[in-house]
Amino acid sequence: MKRFVVFVTLLGALVISADAFAHPLGNFTVNRFSAVEVSGETIYVKQVLDLAEIPTFQEGKRVRRAGYARELAESLQLHVDGKRASLRLLDSSVAFRPGAGGLKTLRFEAVYESNLSGRSLRFRDKSFGSRIGWEEVIVRASRGARIESASVSSRSVSDELRRYPRDLLKEPLNVEYGTAAVTLGSGAGEPPALGEAPTVRSSSGGFASLIAREDLGLGVILLSLLIAAFWGAAHALTPGHGKAIVAGYLVGSRGRPRHAVALGLIVTVSHTVGVFAIGLITLALSQFIVPERLYPWLTLTSGLLVVAVGASVLLKRLRHRRAHHQGHHHHGHEHSHDNGYGRGGLLGVGVAAGLLPCPSALVVLLSAIALHRIGLGLALIVAFSVGLAATITAIGLVAVLARRVFGRLRLDGPLVNALPAVSALVILAVGVGITLNALPEVL
Repeated sequence: MKRFVVFVTLLGALVISADAFAHPLGNFTVNRFSAVEVSGETIYVKQVLDLAEIPTFQEGKRVRRAGYARELAESLQLHVDGKRASLRLLDSSVAFRPGAGGLKTLRFEAVYESNLSGRSLRFRDKSFGSRIGWEEVIVRASRGARIESASVSSRSVSDELRRYPRDLLKEPLNVEYGTAAVTLGSGAGEPPALGEAPTVRSSSGGFASLIAREDLGLGVILLSLLIAAFWGAAHALTPGHGKAIVAGYLVGSRGRPRHAVALGLIVTVSHTVGVFAIGLITLALSQFIVPERLYPWLTLTSGLLVVAVGASVLLKRLRHRRAHHQGHHHHGHEHSHDNGYGRGGLLGVGVAAGLLPCPSALVVLLSAIALHRIGLGLALIVAFSVGLAATITAIGLVAVLARRVFGRLRLDGPLVNALPAVSALVILAVGVGITLNALPEVL
C-alpha cells in the first residue's frame, strides 16, 4: 500500500505544474514591504521580507541570527523634515516555511520607532538592493494623525507580502521610495503589530519535488528519473530554448540527422554544466556575485552566439550561391553535396540552446546538497537535461526530414532556393532580438 501511495504521488508530479508550488515570484526573489505609519505623535516603520528558496538557502542563517533586525535598520532610510531619523527596534520575528524541492522559504518582520517627529517624510528601502523581487512602500496613519499628500499608496497591494496579485506576477511592483506630508496626532501612538505568516501550502509537485521524496527504492528512483526527463521535455516547449534557432540552423546549413542528434548531446552537456556552474556560484561566491544577476549575462552571451552562428551560415549561403551562379558548381551539386554546418556552428547553436539553466534544476541541485542526496540530484538534473535535449533533437530531426521531403519534390524556384538563406536570416534576427532584450538588464 505504501508503494502504491508513493507511485501515485510521483505520478501527480506529471500533472502538477513544475512551478505551481514554488515561490509565486520565482525561486530567486527577495521580496520587500515597508510601511511608514504615523500613529498619534509617533512615526513607526514596519519592514517585511519574503525570501524565496534560493536566497533563503543563502541568507537564512544571517537573517535568523540575533542582531540582524538592528543591522537591517541601517538600510531603512527615514528622513523627517530633512533629517535622518534613527530607528529603534521594538519587535521582530522570523519564520521558515516549506518551499520547493525540500528547501525552505523565509518570512521576516520587524517594527521600529523613529526618534524624530515632523510633517515631511521621505523613506527609502536600501536592503537587498542587488536582488530581484517585489518592492512595496506604503504610508498610513492612525490615532488622529493624517496624511495630507503622499507619493505612494496607503494600502498594501500584496497584503504585506502574503498574497501577490496574479496580474502582477510577471511585472512585480517596484517601489522602494516614497514621500509624504502628514499631520501628527496629539496622543500616544500605537506601533504596527507583527502579522501572521501566510498559510503553508500542503501540496507539492513538479520537477523540484522529486529530490525530497522519502521512499528512495530502486523503482521510485527510476520513475523519478523518467518524470525528470518528462519535465525537461516539457520545459523545452516553453518560450525560448532555441527551437527556432536549431530548426533554422539545420535547414540553413543543410544539416543531416546526425547533426540534429549532436545538437541534442551538446544541449544536454551545456545545460547540465550551466546548472552546476551557477550552483557553485550560489554556494561559494554569493557574497560577491548574486546568481540571478548572471541570467541576463547568460542571455546576452546566448544571443551573441546566435548572432555569430546566423551571420556565419548566411555568409556561407551567399558565397555558395555566388559561386553557383558563376558556374563553379555542376547542376544539382547544391542539393547533393553542399553542407555548411561546421563544427563551430554546431557547437555554438547547442551551447546557445542549453546555456541558460532552468531555475527548477538549480533548486534541485541546492536541495540535493541540503538533503545530502548529491548523487540523486545529479542524476535528476542529467535526466532533466536529456529530456530537454530530446525535444530539441526531435525538432531538429523534423526540420531536417522536412527539408529532405521538399528536396525530393524538386520544387525549383527562387523561393525554395532561397530557403537556406532565409533560415540563416531567421537565426540572425532571433539572435539580435535576444541580445537587444538582454542589454537593458546588464547595462
